[in-house]
Amino acid sequence: MKSKNYFRFLICLLLFVFFLPITNSFASSVSTDELKIDAPVALLMDSNTGKILYEKNAYDRMYPASTTKIMTAILALENRDLSHVAKVSYDAIFSVPVGYTNANLQLDEELTMEQLLNVLMIPSANDAANVIAEDIGGSVESFASMMNTKAVELGCKDTNFVNSNGVHDENHYSTAYDLALMGRYAMQNEDFRRFVNTVTYTLPVTNKYDKADRVFLNTNSLINEKNKQYYEYATGIKTGYTDAAKNCIVASAKKDDLELICVIMGAENTTDSNKFKDCTTLFDFGFENYTYKNLTKKDGVYKVVTPSNASNETKNLNVLFENDINALIEQSSYDTEIVPDVELNNLKAPITKGSVVGKVSYTVLRY
Repeated sequence: MKSKNYFRFLICLLLFVFFLPITNSFASSVSTDELKIDAPVALLMDSNTGKILYEKNAYDRMYPASTTKIMTAILALENRDLSHVAKVSYDAIFSVPVGYTNANLQLDEELTMEQLLNVLMIPSANDAANVIAEDIGGSVESFASMMNTKAVELGCKDTNFVNSNGVHDENHYSTAYDLALMGRYAMQNEDFRRFVNTVTYTLPVTNKYDKADRVFLNTNSLINEKNKQYYEYATGIKTGYTDAAKNCIVASAKKDDLELICVIMGAENTTDSNKFKDCTTLFDFGFENYTYKNLTKKDGVYKVVTPSNASNETKNLNVLFENDINALIEQSSYDTEIVPDVELNNLKAPITKGSVVGKVSYTVLRY
């Protein structure tokens, strides 16, 4: 028996077809009417596709407070090695207003970028944000310009940064949607994921500080098992607070193959109403109602074809899927038939192994 030849074809996966809550073609069976979200602004996004599962005023301009530091960390990771050493300036320390969080950094202290990122993202140190900004941008103002350029690259539509730490300024604003884009992007970096999922961190002895007593606790209660607001699937990311912004958080959680990004802005902070409770409510909603379903496996055989002009050796060719195809669907639709629409090119021998010979799309059939 002659062995069959294998060829791949390109998968043109139309994700929006599966993501029912944001399509015009299908009405979603998942209702958000009973969700009790106290914060005035909220958003829940699927991290893999960027699809929105829930939104409440998600495109309103708000003050982001220290969730700003997500972008600061992005630029730090993309412009410096973790071993890079930066020096603390006078302005980096003393430009932080009284009452804002700091890491007790010392004048002319030398710290690695990894150390700075830990205190930036864990206790939310504003002085560390300034050091990073000055080291990369030359000044906080120049760094803020870099932040805005990166925000546009990520698809942000209504964000303007004037500093690297989120210290209040009327011209420093963002939206829940834009912050979700930043959080989703940042979580693709494994070092970033490590920083934002670390509960405690201690700065070591340095050239200007001879004790290891600068111990910091993560401001995100969702990742701390000792906190009553702990959420077992939480993986990050960053909280924020100013009097003007109130309580903010960009949070992430992962259960099985589904990872979600939640943004809460402008929240009050009471026993019965707070940003962590709203996050938990939205995460539970997402995990209970959505899942990923595998539609095809990489190298799975679609069909056997016979190209025109084929020889006896090449008349039976297996057309393969180039990649796995996974669709975000409603849990209630898991058993719904999902029918592929395959378009094959006019196949004529000879065909080189690995050639793209067609495309496939899927449509959810709702009965």
